[in-house]
Amino acid sequence: MKIHLNDSTVKKILFITLSNIGDVILTVPTLESLHQRYPNAVIDIVGDNRSKIIFKYCPYVNSFYEKDKSLGWYGILFLIKRLREEDYDLAVDLRTDVLLYFINAKKKLFKASNKFGKSIHSVEKHFLSINKIINSKPPLTNIWLSNYERELSKKIFERFSKNTILTLGLGANFEGKIWDVSNFISLAKLLKDYFDVIILVGDKKDAALSKEFISKYKGIVVDCCGHYNILETASIIKESNFYIGNDSGLGHLASAVKIKSFTIFGIGEPLRYKPWGAKAFWMQDKNYQINNIHPKVIANKIIQHLK
Repeated sequence: MKIHLNDSTVKKILFITLSNIGDVILTVPTLESLHQRYPNAVIDIVGDNRSKIIFKYCPYVNSFYEKDKSLGWYGILFLIKRLREEDYDLAVDLRTDVLLYFINAKKKLFKASNKFGKSIHSVEKHFLSINKIINSKPPLTNIWLSNYERELSKKIFERFSKNTILTLGLGANFEGKIWDVSNFISLAKLLKDYFDVIILVGDKKDAALSKEFISKYKGIVVDCCGHYNILETASIIKESNFYIGNDSGLGHLASAVKIKSFTIFGIGEPLRYKPWGAKAFWMQDKNYQINNIHPKVIANKIIQHLK
C-alpha cells in the first residue's frame, strides 16, 4: 500500500544506518532517494563512530547521532533520550526496529523483512523500506568529498599525471577474505603492460601486507596504507584508473567514486554484498577458498573489462 506524504509537510527526517563502512555505503542509495523525494527536508542520521566520517560533507545532513556500542544499554538509553527531544515527520530504520518505537515521528518506516535477505542485493533490500513512498529504482552509491581530499589526492598523483594507475586493496577484516599477497604480486606483474603505477590502500593493519608487496614487486609502488582516512582514501581511489581488492569496504569506496573495480571473494555472499553498480566486477571461488583463485584468471578478466 502506497503512502502519500506531502513534500511541504516533510521537513525533518531521521535515517538510521548501519556500522561497517561497506554496509553504510550500501544504505546511501536509500538516503539519496529520500533527499531527492524531499529536497527541502533536513536529515538527521543515527550511526556508529566509524561510519560518521562517510557523512562529513553530505550537504543535507543536519545532525549525526552516535550509537556507542561500548556503553551497552546505557548508551542506547542515552541515544533514545536525545532522539526523543526531536520531532520528526518521517523516520526510516535500516538497522533495527527497536529505536522507532521510542522516537517521535509522524510516519515510521521499518527495515525490510529478513525473508528478502538472501534473494536480493543489500541495496535493494534497504530500498524496500521506502517503497511505500518512493516508486523508483535504487540509484548508485555515493560519497561526499571536499576540496581538501581532492587536492590531497591530486598532489599525490601529480608526478604520475601521464601514467595509468592501478589501486590495490590487499587487506580485509577476516583471514578467509584475504587473497595472499603473492597472488596480488603475480597479478600486478601480469597487468604491467596495462598499468604503470601501483597504489596500495588500506589501514594500519594492512601495513605488513604492503611491505611484503613492495619487497617482492619490481615496479613503481606508492604505499598509502595507514596514512590516510576513509575520505582521503576514497579520493585516492577516485584518481586511479582501476581498483582491485578483497571483499572489504574499499571496494565499496571504489563504486561510490564511480571507477571500475574488481572484488575477489572467498567466503561471503557477493550476490548480496558485492559493490553496487555496473562498473563493479567480481569473482568467487566455488568452494569459497579465496586462494584457489589463480592470478592469471583474474588478469584475463581485468583485461576484458579494460576494453
